[in-house]
Amino acid sequence: MAGPVSWVLELQVQEGRSDELRALMEEMVSNTHAHEPGTQHYEWFMTADGRQCHLYERYADSAAALVHCQAFGARFAGRFMSLLTPTRCTVYGSPDASVQRALSVLNPTYMGQAAGFHR
Repeated sequence: MAGPVSWVLELQVQEGRSDELRALMEEMVSNTHAHEPGTQHYEWFMTADGRQCHLYERYADSAAALVHCQAFGARFAGRFMSLLTPTRCTVYGSPDASVQRALSVLNPTYMGQAAGFHR
């Protein structure tokens, strides 16, 4: 079933590089907001010490998620991976095969909805 796709990406920030990360974060948020209308949530969270980061992303559907994955790969992946080490990725919903391929490098855990609703 087509529908929203979301994930939480847990990351370790490279020591002493949280200021660089904050600059990259702002650039990525601005770019995503301006160019990806299918992105419903794109929120970064950090611990007070700046060493751990969680990224919550929600897309209208797999097509919108794939647009983001492609833009990320083309514009940001190199800098992102030089500043952050992914430690866990949990994907929610039913992403199609193309999104699953794009996320495969993160070795995600997939969680299908079992109950609940969204307003």
